[in-house]
Order: sequence, then C-alpha cells, then structure tokens
Amino acid sequence: MRNKQNSLNESALSADRSMLIKPVKKMNKIIYALILLMVVVSGLVFASQKIQNAKRLNPKLLSAEQRDAIKKKWEASPDGVKFKEWETSPAGKNVQASAVKIRGDISAFTDMEAVVTGLSLPPGSRLGFGVMARINGADYIVNFEAEKSQLAQLHSINVNDKIVVRSRNLSYAPKYAYPIISAEYVERDGKVIFKRLPRKEGC
Repeated sequence: MRNKQNSLNESALSADRSMLIKPVKKMNKIIYALILLMVVVSGLVFASQKIQNAKRLNPKLLSAEQRDAIKKKWEASPDGVKFKEWETSPAGKNVQASAVKIRGDISAFTDMEAVVTGLSLPPGSRLGFGVMARINGADYIVNFEAEKSQLAQLHSINVNDKIVVRSRNLSYAPKYAYPIISAEYVERDGKVIFKRLPRKEGC
C-alpha cells in the first residue's frame, strides 16, 4: 500500500511539475519577446535622434528657408549684431578685402604661393598651431589641424620660407585682424610637409 501511495504521490508531483514548467517556458518566451522589442524600439529611437542631430549640424541637409531663418535669428542675437558692426568697420572691411583676394583659389582648391612671415599667431589666438603668411601682398593666418605625428615636420618651418598652400576653408572673425586659412595641403621645396588627415568621424 505504501509503495502504491508513494507512486501515486510521485505521479501527482510530476504532473504538477509539468504544469509549472509550461507556464515558465511561456513566461520566458514573453520576456525574450519584450526584450527584443525594447532593443528594436531603442535602436529606432537612437537612429531617429542621430538623423535629427545630423540635420541640425549639417547645413547641407537644411532647406534654403531653414538656413535663412537660422541666419536671421543669429543676426538678431547680440553676437550677430556685433559681427555685423565689425563687418562694416574699417578693420572688418580690410579683413574682407584680403579674403576676397584668395576666395577663387579656395573655391577651386588651387595652389597658393605664400611666404612665411611669422611663427606665432596674434596674442589671444585659440586656433592651435599656425603661422603667419603673406599671399598676393596680404597677410593671413594659416592654421593647421595637425596630429601630434605631424607637428615635427611643421615645426621645421622658418620665417621667409616659401610654401605652397591649398585649402577649402577660409574664415574670419572680429577677434582676428587677418583672414584664417585652414590648411589642408602644404608643400615646401617641392616636398609635402603637411596633409590634413580625415577626421575620425569621416568628415
């Protein structure tokens, strides 16, 4: 009788276990499905934010109306007002006149022959490493976005060195009395001494 009772108890327990295992398996499947859904949704949200940020940062992705609206908003800001005042001042006009002289070379990414006139930038500059150079009778800041491995070659530049510069970017600001050339390619005596490396994000 005891053996029979024990066997009955065991069969009842095994039946209970099987009944418990099935809901647990179903719960596991539901949990996995929810986790997968959360991962997919998170990925979509992240991708959406990345696209929106890219649109904010990349003017090329904005429409002409959006660019005009952003420009007008900035021009109405205190910084924008100061910049417009500087543009119409004698100092601002002088910088812009120098910028016009090489704008065609910048647009076409052609060689610009320059003579190095100084190895230090104006006081208060926050442009990193750069030199002063004269091109077509006007003075410019030539700025280098250089890696540490490129600095030794750049530090070999001396005053009165003749260099060839290529750039796609020309800028100016009220803080500086000269236009700023962001050098991408520099030669001296027919040898390349600097070539800007692509940014890590691929820009």
